[in-house]
Amino acid sequence: MKTKLFLFLLVIPFTLSFGQLKHYVADKSGSFIKYKLTHPLHEIEAVSKDAYCAIDADVKAKLIKDVMVQVPVSSFDSGNSNRDSHAMEVVEELYYPDARFISSSVTQKGDSLQIWGNLTFHGITKQIYIPAYANWTNNTLTVTGKFDISLTEFKIKRPSLLLIPVNDDLKFWFTQNFNI
Repeated sequence: MKTKLFLFLLVIPFTLSFGQLKHYVADKSGSFIKYKLTHPLHEIEAVSKDAYCAIDADVKAKLIKDVMVQVPVSSFDSGNSNRDSHAMEVVEELYYPDARFISSSVTQKGDSLQIWGNLTFHGITKQIYIPAYANWTNNTLTVTGKFDISLTEFKIKRPSLLLIPVNDDLKFWFTQNFNI
């Protein structure tokens, strides 16, 4: 009898801890992903407010367990339609319409996040690291972060202006808001 009670008491915390994990989707109205591309003569920034971002989180423990993001590359807007059209040619948007990130591990120390996962962009999948920050308030979670990728690692030919190519690093930063 004591053995059964012990096993029952041992199983309850595991069952409860798994039951607290919930799936949340970011509110697009308050979320964005931006990129910056640098050329020696100027910088280009473009923003997308059309990313689908989802997390699995334990709200009581204030822990994020998994992250998934998918964004149509055509949704990035630099404010110049000619430049955006050329960018879509460069990333071959007709063949690779979306960029997708799926986490493989999320480590959290306080509100700091270390997110590792696979980024698929331009038909290439690479493991990347994203440092981020989680801000938990009343009924909202805001996740912010920055990361860089190499255009050549994703087999993207760097565009040129006056025969000078843009820098190889493409910088991203993001804010994703979740209603908890």
